[in-house]
Amino acid sequence: MDPLVASPTAKALRTLELLQVRGGVTAQQLADRLGVSDRAARRYIANLRDAGIPVESTTGPYGGYRLGRGVRPPPLVFTAAEALGLVMAVLDGHHAAADDDDPVGAALGKLVSALPDAVGRHAATMRQLALAAPDRRAVRPDASIATVLVEGIAERQSLEFQYRRASGQTVHALVDPWALVVRHGRWYLICFAHHAGAARTYRVDRIECVEPCASHLTVERPLDLDPVAWLEEHLGSQRRHPTHVVFDAPAGVVAPHVSTVMGRLEPVDGGVRCALIGSTDNTTMYAGEWLAAVPVPFVVVGGTELRAAVRVLAARLGAAVAEPDAVLGTTP
Repeated sequence: MDPLVASPTAKALRTLELLQVRGGVTAQQLADRLGVSDRAARRYIANLRDAGIPVESTTGPYGGYRLGRGVRPPPLVFTAAEALGLVMAVLDGHHAAADDDDPVGAALGKLVSALPDAVGRHAATMRQLALAAPDRRAVRPDASIATVLVEGIAERQSLEFQYRRASGQTVHALVDPWALVVRHGRWYLICFAHHAGAARTYRVDRIECVEPCASHLTVERPLDLDPVAWLEEHLGSQRRHPTHVVFDAPAGVVAPHVSTVMGRLEPVDGGVRCALIGSTDNTTMYAGEWLAAVPVPFVVVGGTELRAAVRVLAARLGAAVAEPDAVLGTTP
């Protein structure tokens, strides 16, 4: 039970707060958050309605209580830590927090200026003085495109769009959207692609002309889908150059040193060794930054391009420890 919730009036206000934060809340979910019975939760809903607050209810698996239109939001109440954390989160996203011409910076400025001085002073100072180094990998999608994708996911609505591949070719896609994942500054849509008859991922910044498809209205997301894990595994298996590396150690020893983007680990030789099977678009990075960092002996048994990259890396490192007199022409 929330320790701040005590009196029936406080519980009714807490119910209103929960409805404002999240729509589609069931009576049982409200009861769990309030520490009361579901019957009591329904009574608080009735109290809100009696007070003139429009609380709507819908049935079905995605049903529940939600606020109707015209509800005036309560005053913003942040702690100093919450306000500071908000500014830090904006900076973590590499936004120009102090730039009023930036949509995120402008919105943040409005929030900070509305806070009492005792709460917002440190947040305002950080907003003005702290800077975020730009992430060269980050690619922010068009907000209007992202909005349609989010609505499609929330409403379980199939979508159609034009997709610009890395080659520049544009293709048409009809998909059932499941989730959006932000990874290393890039946004990805995870979905079921009807043309492929399988799950696919799309870079959101390459999606154009997206709109709902009226003929597909019942998108069902897999119950066991872990969007982040799925994306990591997908990115590790759909690159141009296949990779197959065998490590001289069990999978449990190797696993902490590799990511799912590098591929999937499989036991071999009865679990005494393990194989990492995946793919990559950048064999130089795979060899020099990823494989070289694994403190376990390994052999690249598959992937012509990766084997060539490892040979080049080995030659470079070998040359780096050549005898000094052979390099400088002098005796140390």
